[in-house]
Amino acid sequence: MSRTETEAPQLLAAAAVDAESNDSIGDQQARNRRKYRLIRLASILVVLGVWELVGRQIDPLFMSYPSAVARAAVTLTTSGELPSALASSLLTLALGFFIAAILGVVAGLLIGRYKTVEVATDWLVNALYATPPVAVVPLVILWFGLGFSAKLFVVVLLAIFPVLINTASGVRNVAPSLIDVGAGFAASEWQIFTKIILPASLPYTMTGLRLGVGRAIIGMVVAEFFTAITGLGALVIKYGNQFDTASMLVPVLVLMLLGVGLTAGLRRAEAKIAPWKEEEHN
Repeated sequence: MSRTETEAPQLLAAAAVDAESNDSIGDQQARNRRKYRLIRLASILVVLGVWELVGRQIDPLFMSYPSAVARAAVTLTTSGELPSALASSLLTLALGFFIAAILGVVAGLLIGRYKTVEVATDWLVNALYATPPVAVVPLVILWFGLGFSAKLFVVVLLAIFPVLINTASGVRNVAPSLIDVGAGFAASEWQIFTKIILPASLPYTMTGLRLGVGRAIIGMVVAEFFTAITGLGALVIKYGNQFDTASMLVPVLVLMLLGVGLTAGLRRAEAKIAPWKEEEHN
């Protein structure tokens, strides 16, 4: 019997063991995901239950409780007030976040890649990022008035910096050896950007986008408070002035769910675009 024929059963047995091990790891990960979903669901139910019990003991002027908020949500939805406000806010949020994402990624790539660009702009980025948004609103009103443009500018201003800073950090953390290999094979600067830098910095960029979504929602609400009194921010102001706490909490909870949903969506997008990062995390 040849050596190849002797080793063949051993190789098949080893392959079967590896396949069995991979199946076992996959099953374990699936069980962990189910367990984590149950833990999350249980924590939500516990918080809602405690809120319901405690909220009923407090004066409705100061605090409401989930069942009252749910009734207020049904009333606002059937009247059309909540869908209209949500549509107005989503338009500003979607357009502002899209502009911020494009500008932030492009600027972050340039700042992270070229030292001269970083030296010329880092002071401005740090100064604007540290500036409280409320302090800029009066100037924004002078520039753009009280309409849609002012809301859009505030959203872009708040959302752009997390995307920019994280993208620049991702570019700086690309292994120099990878860039040296590309240069050694006579790759152009465009090829180095698209084939090496972009894939390597993608997890950082996605993290910046997730942080940027939260900042964009904050910017949207701040703009609706101080500029055009429309959207979900207008509902908060309206029912806050009427001391209707249950109705006031409806848009607040919608904003929370919006932030959670968009962040989860971006996380899923990252798992599709950069699956190797998800495998490392698991």
